[in-house]
Amino acid sequence: MTSVDNADQPMRAAPHGVLARHPLTSFFVMAYAFSWLVELPVVLSETGTGLLPYTLPKPVIALSIAGATYLGPTVSAFIMTGVTQGRAGVRRLLRRYVQWRVGVQWYLFVLLGIPVIILLGAIVVPGVLGSFQPLTLSLILAYPLAFATTFLLGGPLGEEPGWRGFALPRLQRRNGPLVGSIILGVLWALWHLPLFWSGVWTPPTIPNILMFIVMITALTIMMTWVFNHANGSLLITMLMHASFNTFANKVEAPLFPAPILNEFGLLPVLIGFTVTALVLIVVTRGRLGYEHYHPEEVAEAGSRREVQKSA
Repeated sequence: MTSVDNADQPMRAAPHGVLARHPLTSFFVMAYAFSWLVELPVVLSETGTGLLPYTLPKPVIALSIAGATYLGPTVSAFIMTGVTQGRAGVRRLLRRYVQWRVGVQWYLFVLLGIPVIILLGAIVVPGVLGSFQPLTLSLILAYPLAFATTFLLGGPLGEEPGWRGFALPRLQRRNGPLVGSIILGVLWALWHLPLFWSGVWTPPTIPNILMFIVMITALTIMMTWVFNHANGSLLITMLMHASFNTFANKVEAPLFPAPILNEFGLLPVLIGFTVTALVLIVVTRGRLGYEHYHPEEVAEAGSRREVQKSA
């Protein structure tokens, strides 16, 4: 029985070399190095830290940040999948991009549940509910385009093949779903650090950075729960990633222009995601749906389709 989980059964003889012997470490080192090298000119520019006397045009900054998401996690994931699993592993990873047959409840959760969680986190912050501004028609009409742009350039399509496609299956098998998620969450959060000094994110204060690390770790626990129930679908995690990014950046801020959110914009998301993650940990006893994760079924289905095509 074959498996789409890179951490389960290799599809060829055990490879040799430093990368193959330390696949997770190699993946994270490459993901950080590739992305940070691309973002370094932005950080050093006058728009960022101003350590060097040059200014980058806004389109160049945007493309650099978007490119870093692909060059880091995605390229690293495919390199390491090729090293450890060969071409068959790469094909399985690609199939998970379009693994859409998951329960409708998971689409509802990622597309509607995530915004609701963010809203509930916002209204409990003192002074936020009183600043509420009604939704405008232009905001509603612009949301689908903002979602699509975020999906393609804002992180989901570029990051998820690495974090959930390569790293999470291995971390779950080695450390368990909860500890594995915490490790991934912290490493995923720290990977974003250069953006705090890019001039396009919230100020790089200690509270903002700590809130971001906790928030991303809580989000990772939630995404592991969805990932396991969706049997490793990358499509559903990409949609969840895009739902969070789009709603938090494009809807929550215009809805609640409270002064406290100008300084601590992550606070509502931090509250909502942390509470949700804690509930999931308690309800699932830390398993986060891992018992529902059967990647071999996806591999067998893919193998059958390949046999039928060649017949």
